[in-house]
Amino acid sequence: MSTINYKIHEVSPYINWIYFFHAWGFQPKFAAIADIHGCDSCRAMWLAAFPQEERAKAAEAMQLFKEANRVLNRLDEVITVQCIYRLCSANAEGDNLLIEDTVFPLLRQQTPHPDGSPFLCLSDFIRPLSSGVADTIGLFASSVSAESENYYKDDPYKHLLVQTLTDRLAEAATEKMHEHVRKAVWGYAPDESLSIPDLLAEKYQGIRPAVGYPSLPDQSVNFILDELLDMKQIGITLTENGAMYPHASVCGLMFSHPQSHYFAVGKIGEDQLEDYARRRGKPTDEMRKFLAANLKS
Repeated sequence: MSTINYKIHEVSPYINWIYFFHAWGFQPKFAAIADIHGCDSCRAMWLAAFPQEERAKAAEAMQLFKEANRVLNRLDEVITVQCIYRLCSANAEGDNLLIEDTVFPLLRQQTPHPDGSPFLCLSDFIRPLSSGVADTIGLFASSVSAESENYYKDDPYKHLLVQTLTDRLAEAATEKMHEHVRKAVWGYAPDESLSIPDLLAEKYQGIRPAVGYPSLPDQSVNFILDELLDMKQIGITLTENGAMYPHASVCGLMFSHPQSHYFAVGKIGEDQLEDYARRRGKPTDEMRKFLAANLKS
């Protein structure tokens, strides 16, 4: 188990600005301002490339990006982003992961695909227990210190700016940490040499599904991850429903399998809900609350 503290300027190059601008109601094309050189002429050329009817919106995006960078510079002086990660021996047994001595239940797709492709579960990307050979899985969590939530409380616009930026910073730190783990700690991709745009396009080997992702939709598994990671080491606590505090936090799993890829579990039936609740050791109705969005109507 290892922890890393990053300064804001170390992780800000890894920010996926598309998601930041999406949170502010901008289409992805406006996020391209983040790729433009900061000089006045470059910005003017970028603005002029938009149709007349979109230039006001593009100008808004330009101003928002400028203000976001001012806030990042301010945050860089006072807060850090903390990450914790751990590599564990693991095997798959059915739809469960066996992570050392801990059972980590997962969900499997249950809606048929038009092309007849198989129903996927994240456990498919870990070597089965029946092989007799242990595999490896990574666990991670990242968080921006809670004190950031107190900045600009009297200025609703800047306060929201901090909130949306710290969400992105937690993800950016995870991106940087995952790169370090792949290349140097786990070491399954020592020669990886990707640009940040390629990293953000997930062109590396392996996946990093976070809790809440479509392939890992049950927030209550945060309790299992907390047992394995002891997330309070980086200041993360869980509510009774498994939500993380500080709010700008993310946690999940890391897989190295060359064929691993993201997918959505989608809708599941009552049969799988009951089976999953049994594997989680929880009442079915409790799991129903966590998986309401995934249940077939």
